Amino acid sequence: MRLARTTGTTAAGRLGLVLLASAALVAVAPPPPATGAPAAPAAPGVTVEERRLDGDVPRRILDDSGFDGVAPAFAASLRGAGSYGQAERAAVRHGERLWQRAVDRAQGRGPAGGELSRDDDRPLYWARLAMTRELRAWHAGSGLSEAAGTRLLERLESASRGQDSMTGGGAGDRAKGLKRIVVTGFDPFTLDRDIRISNPSGALALALDGTVIRTADGPARVETAVFPVRWGDFADGTVERALRRALPRADLFVTVSQGRVGRIDVERYNGAWRGGFGDNENVSETGLVPVKDPATQPQWTTTTLPYAAIAAAGTGRFPVYDNTSVTEIPAGGTAPVVRPAGPTPGSAARAGGGGDYLSNEIAYRATLLRDRLGLDIPGGHVHTPVLQFGPGNTDPATGTVSDPVFVQNRLDITEQLRTIVRVAAEES
Repeated sequence: MRLARTTGTTAAGRLGLVLLASAALVAVAPPPPATGAPAAPAAPGVTVEERRLDGDVPRRILDDSGFDGVAPAFAASLRGAGSYGQAERAAVRHGERLWQRAVDRAQGRGPAGGELSRDDDRPLYWARLAMTRELRAWHAGSGLSEAAGTRLLERLESASRGQDSMTGGGAGDRAKGLKRIVVTGFDPFTLDRDIRISNPSGALALALDGTVIRTADGPARVETAVFPVRWGDFADGTVERALRRALPRADLFVTVSQGRVGRIDVERYNGAWRGGFGDNENVSETGLVPVKDPATQPQWTTTTLPYAAIAAAGTGRFPVYDNTSVTEIPAGGTAPVVRPAGPTPGSAARAGGGGDYLSNEIAYRATLLRDRLGLDIPGGHVHTPVLQFGPGNTDPATGTVSDPVFVQNRLDITEQLRTIVRVAAEES
């Protein structure tokens, strides 16, 4: 089926889980740039996502965290590049440095910088966008082909998201008796509703990357990455490129995203359907999830995480649910039906337990890849609670970028998910 592609967020009738995830947010415009501070000129080919950099909140997050110098240093390296090869090396080197700097900051190594809490995922997000904008500007005057520019962006993205480093360890870890766990998170999203937003799944990835979890069955090393909230990147295979290298060497994988208010869900079923909610580029996609070999594409995939044990374990503050609900078009039917106990035989997917947005899609793609590679490992998706500000700061118009309740909520979510990963490893 051909995908319908539109700009804007007009597909409001198919918000899926993302509407639940943003229900606590006030839908107002993001704060304007600070008075007297002119917006930086847009670079050639600048994206919708990159234009948000010129707002007051992103600038404050970068300044306060000390990440404001990341993009200028990268731009200086690009100016010294006399060939594609030199530019690619600069993109990879600076991308890796950004990821490691964000991980080190989250894990208490090196200077925290500013008043933002160490575990904050937003400096990584906004610094990466500042780097991609610099790369687009440099490429416009470089004389390199469009394909070369696309490749440079891919190299920068994968390096700065931790995707390139997920294949470490391997035989060395096995020799030490270390299991390997892969965990993925996401960028912030719904930024036009609240530009201050953070994504606890991204914070989790930074907190866990390279750490060793002690389980009843021995130690396990965690390797993490974050993914963009962009339909186009998923259609281009960003998930498969990263996980095809990582999953065959893993003993467990957990894809994570922000979900519902006040609860954690282990999603039992994932559907092959895009519901149309706008992504971080304000692009909407509706239709079947586009994958290679669509002739063998299933409508549903299932988790192999030990969902019952995870839901029953006392992992932390938030209640944990084994979520089996889906939305389907039954075999021979024409209208969507909600099925609390999972899909029925021959049905067409319209929403997995995790909805019909990119959280459902990463779960679908990761578990489909697991099955197509013939891997007998536990893996699936977990939704975190929505990360909320404290009373008095929920309105984006306040401009408050952090408060004690916001920080504590994120810390509690991270620690509970860390425990859930441990339980999953032990029960598997």
